[in-house]
Amino acid sequence: MNNKNYITPNGHKVLRAELENLVKIERPKIVDIVSWAASNGDRSENGDYIYGKKRLREIDKRIRFLSKRLDISEIVNPLQQKDNKQIFFGATVVLADENGEEKTYSIVGIDEANASENKISWISPLAKMLLKKFEGDSINLKTPSGFKEFDIVEVIYKEIL
Repeated sequence: MNNKNYITPNGHKVLRAELENLVKIERPKIVDIVSWAASNGDRSENGDYIYGKKRLREIDKRIRFLSKRLDISEIVNPLQQKDNKQIFFGATVVLADENGEEKTYSIVGIDEANASENKISWISPLAKMLLKKFEGDSINLKTPSGFKEFDIVEVIYKEIL
């Protein structure tokens, strides 16, 4: 996989906030519960202790994951692209099918992709097909019902929330 984790400023902020919440709030709370449960004696049938230790392992694993992702992240601000009609990371692209129906997608980092919000990862098949194309170009996209042609109606560089 790529050595860089391209991410928008907002995506970076969300990951950083999750990491801080885990380190400063969640983990200390679970440590307190585990300490209390351990002080109750027999740990073999102590649900609070067993669940707490399991939850601590999950939190520590997530902390390691987020730390690594943030360490290799490269923040790319879409607002720094001025009057650019070519598609790169951070672009919001309006596509129109042959019936004129429009759909808007934002090309974001792997950790920020969310299909329900039309945020697609820059390594997704659609994003790979769009990257380096220009406003006014067309693409042929393979769909479950066969190939469909889409026109790139507009390329916008704006803050992606």
